[in-house]
Amino acid sequence: MQYRPLGRTGVQVSPLCLGAMMFGPWGNEDEADSIRIIHRALDAGINFVDTADVYSAGVSEEIVGKALKDRREDVFLATKFFMPMDPDDPNRRGGSRRWIIREVENSLRRLGTDHIDLYQVHRPSPDTDVAETLGALSDLVHQGKIRYLGSSSYSGSQIVEAQWVSRERHLERFVTEQPPYSILVRGIEEDVLPTVRRHGMGTLTYSPLSGGWLSGRYRRNATEGPASAARPQARFDMNTPANQRKLDAVEQLAVLAEKTGLTLIELAVAFVVNHPGVTSAIIGPRTMEQLEAFLPAADVTLPSDVLDAIDEIVAPGVTVNPVDNSYGDFELRADRRRR
Repeated sequence: MQYRPLGRTGVQVSPLCLGAMMFGPWGNEDEADSIRIIHRALDAGINFVDTADVYSAGVSEEIVGKALKDRREDVFLATKFFMPMDPDDPNRRGGSRRWIIREVENSLRRLGTDHIDLYQVHRPSPDTDVAETLGALSDLVHQGKIRYLGSSSYSGSQIVEAQWVSRERHLERFVTEQPPYSILVRGIEEDVLPTVRRHGMGTLTYSPLSGGWLSGRYRRNATEGPASAARPQARFDMNTPANQRKLDAVEQLAVLAEKTGLTLIELAVAFVVNHPGVTSAIIGPRTMEQLEAFLPAADVTLPSDVLDAIDEIVAPGVTVNPVDNSYGDFELRADRRRR
């Protein structure tokens, strides 16, 4: 694989990042098989692994830690915090100093390592000052427990605010952003991607198959739901108008992929990694077969006529079903809107 610079950090990472959400009860409950998948990805040239504390309530981190036991120095290891780790305890979540200082130790233990290369805020908090979060993360950098900070699902304005606070308060800054991005979810092209590029950040995009919509699993008259319990059932309700539009787009994209000589998965992932603003696309295989289907996309370059054809199916900057954006939910709540 041809490695790419992670923003302006000096670190080089693979264009595909192995996402570990499917390792554990949320996806593949066979620990040994999950470890084999991780090792195959590393052997294929992937040097970037991303997980989160919340994935299978920490089990994903434990599996990743076991898989990397003898290969830790070969991997740029990323994890995330923020999501609730105990539904009954409001302080075991979020971006407070209290929780960050506690949870990083839990992640280090589960991962079996003394440092995390990239520690990311899983979501922005409407109730926590970003300086609180950045201050705690900066202390962890100075202690050597984490190397770099990242954000996930931040809007353009939230990215700018965080960068400004870092400069104003002399704190470590977010060097990466992790947004959703696929042919069906192109909202970040309008604001987030240009903002990230202006600030010299790396971009690790998640869900290049749009939650499986671009895997070929969901077509006209399909009866299957999401393969993982982690995915909201409502996003796969084929009776909603927005999802009907997604089905229309998928049918057209499948025809385009066949004409191009690619699988739908290869077309979808190549579309993401071909964008000049994207550093690495996070792939989340549940099985070895799924991993093997992803790997060829790292070396696919889409010609202009294919990219133009994709733009005809889903216009630049458009998210076919807005609920797939995964950011802005707080701002668009009924009690926040002016009506």
